[in-house]
Amino acid sequence: MTVALEGLVGKLPRYGRLIGIDLGTKTIGLALSDVERRIASPLETLKRGKFTKDAAEIAKIVKRFEVAAIVVGLPLNMDGSAGPRAQSTQSFMRNLEGVIACPVVGWDERLSTMAVTRTLLEADASRARRGQLVDKLAASYILQGAIDRLNLLEDARTQADDAQQEGAGQYGAQDAAGDDPDRE
Repeated sequence: MTVALEGLVGKLPRYGRLIGIDLGTKTIGLALSDVERRIASPLETLKRGKFTKDAAEIAKIVKRFEVAAIVVGLPLNMDGSAGPRAQSTQSFMRNLEGVIACPVVGWDERLSTMAVTRTLLEADASRARRGQLVDKLAASYILQGAIDRLNLLEDARTQADDAQQEGAGQYGAQDAAGDDPDRE
């Protein structure tokens, strides 16, 4: 099922990895989180082929690492609109959800490849080395952004739940003690 990242809050198991996908026209970069969903690490780069083959490869990885959800980089235009590449990626996501039984979410990937390429240039990586690394590093960059946002949303939900329970506890204590001023 394709959902927004916010739709994962409270629905994922306590421990479970996320996989990040940077979908290119020739390659698919993959990254993997730790089981506590704190850190994204580059995993591998797949050579892109027909959808059935690509989906089977991703499904094997999802099963091997017991992935709880998939985060796919969504290449939006700079104004936030979905151009042809974003629409193609959304189609890939819809098709993938028919093959893999875990949630698939899109995450804005604007400038991720540029940021990774800049980092590799600063590290003086050769053109060939950049070509080997850029896709899986971009997937890691995308996944880390999604993890950070998901953790912020989870923390906010936990704080709201705690505040609600604290408030209910105060009123419950007043009722039990008979100190409720509104009670007649």
